[in-house]
Amino acid sequence: MAQEPQKKPRAEDDWTIEIVLLVVSVLALLSAAWLAARLGAAFTDQPEPPGNPFSFAIALAKGDYSWPGGAASAIAAAEALLLAGLITAGYRIRQRLRNKPDVDRAAKHMVDGTDLGKLTMKGAAATAERLGVQAQVPGVFIGRSVKGRQPLFGSFEDMHVDIWGPRTGKTTRRAIPAILDGPGAVLVTSNKRDIVDATRGPRQALGQVWVFDPQQVAQEAPAWWWNPLSYVTDVAKARKLADHFASGSRDADASTDAFFDPAGQDLLANLLLAAATAKMAVTQIYTWLSNPKDDTPERILRGAGHHMPADALNGVITAPDKQRSGIYGVAQQMASCLINPEVNKWVSPLGPTDDRPEFDPHEFVRTRSTLYSLSREGSDSAGPLVTALTVAVVEAAEEYATSQRGGRLSLPMVGVLDEAANVCRWRALPDLYSHYGSRGIILMTILQSWAQGVEVWGDRGMEKLWSAANVRVYGGGVSDTKFLGDLSELAGEYDLREFSATQESEFGGWSGNRTVNQSVRRERVLEVSDLGSMPPGRALVLASGTKPVLVETIPWWEGQHAREVKASLSKYDPGAR
Repeated sequence: MAQEPQKKPRAEDDWTIEIVLLVVSVLALLSAAWLAARLGAAFTDQPEPPGNPFSFAIALAKGDYSWPGGAASAIAAAEALLLAGLITAGYRIRQRLRNKPDVDRAAKHMVDGTDLGKLTMKGAAATAERLGVQAQVPGVFIGRSVKGRQPLFGSFEDMHVDIWGPRTGKTTRRAIPAILDGPGAVLVTSNKRDIVDATRGPRQALGQVWVFDPQQVAQEAPAWWWNPLSYVTDVAKARKLADHFASGSRDADASTDAFFDPAGQDLLANLLLAAATAKMAVTQIYTWLSNPKDDTPERILRGAGHHMPADALNGVITAPDKQRSGIYGVAQQMASCLINPEVNKWVSPLGPTDDRPEFDPHEFVRTRSTLYSLSREGSDSAGPLVTALTVAVVEAAEEYATSQRGGRLSLPMVGVLDEAANVCRWRALPDLYSHYGSRGIILMTILQSWAQGVEVWGDRGMEKLWSAANVRVYGGGVSDTKFLGDLSELAGEYDLREFSATQESEFGGWSGNRTVNQSVRRERVLEVSDLGSMPPGRALVLASGTKPVLVETIPWWEGQHAREVKASLSKYDPGAR
């Protein structure tokens, strides 16, 4: 027989367990009453009850023995309370075992508390002490290990990549707790308002809250603005900003042209540089793109000493009509988010008397403030601006870190890039991921599937991002068998022992010789089907330097900030109001 036989379904008319429990309960009550009477009789100098609970019950029923009074009653009451407590505890334990997901059986074949190393609270606290970080929590909370029930943390130098399918609790169990525990500035991207409504109240108690909402995902009024051109200080940054516009303005599976797309991106970069040099609004870009023969940006660049970008711009302006219109058309498509006047309110001043505060990334990273950048996916998405703002903040944090002890932020900045493949297509992210961990910039990139990451960064880029992360979390809800197969292989194997019995036969009957054989075969700890059907509340964690571990993810309402989150939802969530 196998070591772990499958449970047989119980027949609906099988009352064996109930009958056994009833008999045990009756025996326990009789024994408790007999013991109470015996102890009570000793206190009151009355006759002791008969020698066993059954004789005592019969004598009490016939009237041959009288209950020994108050002392016995007090003892019986205490026994009843104790018995009720034991029954309640047993019931709760039974319910917990019954509600335990099937996948939890795999935990006993996985790493236990002694081998979790730096993931434990003690390990994360030691890392925080080494880095000189003073914070209420030692790192970014992950969950509790199913085996051993130890709280697990990513340290303040670990980078995270999460893959959670839809409706698996990634916001309530992963993103919100990480935001609430952020010791310094916190950066959040998303395409839904729930993450803002739940956390802006607690975060407002620590610093200023900025909500960048150009597409009215959270119905936030443009009470402040950010100038994307403030990021453009040289040619390299102009090209980076143009890349954000290019990657965020087209669908992941859109076809591109080998000539016109790079030429259009270069044109956009040169126009961004010209507008930044002349200290114009970013909306001026689209005005220039609508008039391909306007040589104003070329003259601005040449006058500022940017001769090579000026020459490149002149080459496009003087190109044959068909070629010029094709390049300008591609650049227009990349900057299409600037057409929307509602979007422009967030990235340009409303006029010479506009007194709204301007967001400064360099000032932001020096505080404990919070920035939420929201956008919807699609061709008219403000995703390029969200990506540009995210990069501007992260690079400002990197610059600030170089001026601090050890070249890292004394208060780490946490960046939760929720829906990164939809609203924050930062193409250079895989190449920079591991570097940011050494600067105290802790990023958590959350995707719905491996394929989402491939759409943005390609196969090699997604593999690079996954490998560069120190903490990789799979939260269930994915049906990609190739990805799940890789996880199953990483989860490891265990020895399954099986026993078989044989009995020798002789002519005319069986002999008494019985042989038991043992065999051992290797089994996967987690099969692909286990990973594909993993319920909400469970996650597989693959961390650098430790073996895989199955964890119980904890929702915010079971955490220390539950009261503050409920108050924040009551105030900001339209549904709650």
